[in-house]
Amino acid sequence: MLRADLSLFPDYKPGKSDETKLKLSANEANFGPLPTALDAIREAAARANRYPISGSPVLRKALADRLGLTEEQVAVAPGASAVIQQAVFMTCSAGDEVLFPWRSFEAYPLYARVGGATPVQVPLGQGEAIDLDAVADAITERTRLIIICNPNNPTGLTITKDEFTEFMRRVPEDVVVILDEAYYEFNDAEDTPDAVEEIAKYPNLLGARTFSKAYGLAGLRVGYGFGNPELVRALGLVALPLTVTELSELAAVASLDAHDELMVRVKETQTQRDRVAKELGLQRSYANFVWMPCDNGAEVEQKISAEGVIIRSYPDSGARVSITDATEMDQFLAAWRRAGLPTAN
Repeated sequence: MLRADLSLFPDYKPGKSDETKLKLSANEANFGPLPTALDAIREAAARANRYPISGSPVLRKALADRLGLTEEQVAVAPGASAVIQQAVFMTCSAGDEVLFPWRSFEAYPLYARVGGATPVQVPLGQGEAIDLDAVADAITERTRLIIICNPNNPTGLTITKDEFTEFMRRVPEDVVVILDEAYYEFNDAEDTPDAVEEIAKYPNLLGARTFSKAYGLAGLRVGYGFGNPELVRALGLVALPLTVTELSELAAVASLDAHDELMVRVKETQTQRDRVAKELGLQRSYANFVWMPCDNGAEVEQKISAEGVIIRSYPDSGARVSITDATEMDQFLAAWRRAGLPTAN
């Protein structure tokens, strides 16, 4: 009655929640939607009895204008995750392979399995950096899709432009690559690829971004993909219809129009991110979280939870803390010290 391969599906678990504790486990913004987005939400809510227009044309045009692309190069979806899932559906059949560095976003193996493909995890390289040479070496005749998370979740590290150029030189033209840039707005690395620029060079490349992180719209589920029109049309063919509500669409459009307000929030997060990494003696991150490599991640999570803060542990490799504003980071660092966990001082 059920699929024979269901036992192979990984059980994706989102960041834990507890209303009595400070939640720093899901890389969410701690602020609400931008004021103009809230106005758009209120207006759209009055029309919730009507279906949205398929394809989110208003947001699609706004994104094309903002990115300097044509509307045919942009697809709207319920989050960057949906773009990645649709990329699996449009490229893979049973027995095909989806490659990605590991550790990375926990849902990648699930996306591959749901699409009937085999997930292939390529170990990170020295210093837990993404090893694009190793990813290229892992390509086989069964490879159909490669996912690169930049900055990588949960390590927060980026790849360089030269690394990406050399990698794409080695990728066959019939293998699709997707740059998952969910944390794009926080990425202030001086030397790293930008998917909007890179898709002009590579017809087999897609970019994926979201309004869930920097824009504070995680609960509305809206993101977008972009690439050459052939790939974007294919994304649409495998997408479920009417998944992005008009409320989400118009909130995202309003958020794009409030770019200056957004960047004030982003700058605060970047400042606190660098502060936390420095005080804990950790490697700098380029996202809205900091990675703590260790072999006792579950113990670290438990200790700081007892002090009123929830972070996310990866029992075999470390723990990750989401970064928000100065007030919450003060709370986090105080709890960290009370828990007796190590700092740089």
